[in-house]
Amino acid sequence: MQMVHAGVVSTGRVLGYSIAGVAVVVAVTVPTVLLFGPARVFTGIVLGALLAGAALFALFTRDAVVLTDRAIHRRTPWSVTSIDWDRVVAGRFGLDEKSRWSLALDLAGGEESHGELVLLSIPPVHGPVSGAYDLRKREQIDEIRTMLRHKRIPITVLPDIAGALEEHWRIAPPTR
Repeated sequence: MQMVHAGVVSTGRVLGYSIAGVAVVVAVTVPTVLLFGPARVFTGIVLGALLAGAALFALFTRDAVVLTDRAIHRRTPWSVTSIDWDRVVAGRFGLDEKSRWSLALDLAGGEESHGELVLLSIPPVHGPVSGAYDLRKREQIDEIRTMLRHKRIPITVLPDIAGALEEHWRIAPPTR
């Protein structure tokens, strides 16, 4: 079985990454203007934006949940924690507090918030795959379901969600 990448970046970390991006732009622009004069403000901003983009790409790429055969790894740019598959009680695809569809694992024990690990959070599906984002989310749902099926972990899907996924994205409901 291969690795499956998923995960939802928390609002706090998104804010922190954004502040880091702005700090990179400022840290590049100010020295550029001081060294080469005020005529190089635009050059400093462009160079800073390019470097900030690279930094943000690295931060967001590193921030993920990776499902492997041996364990589930929660990665942030500065740490990695592992969760054994033995702690996973079930999976569920339901609504979160923002009325988005959320695919989460229910965990036994541990210090996770509400005893769950959110793998995906997507807006409700109302039509066929219409772009790269939809296509990637559809692939992630398939990969996660395959992994959970391989690990024999039961998954519950709300009927409305199962119907929409089957009708619009051609993802069959889970079989028992």
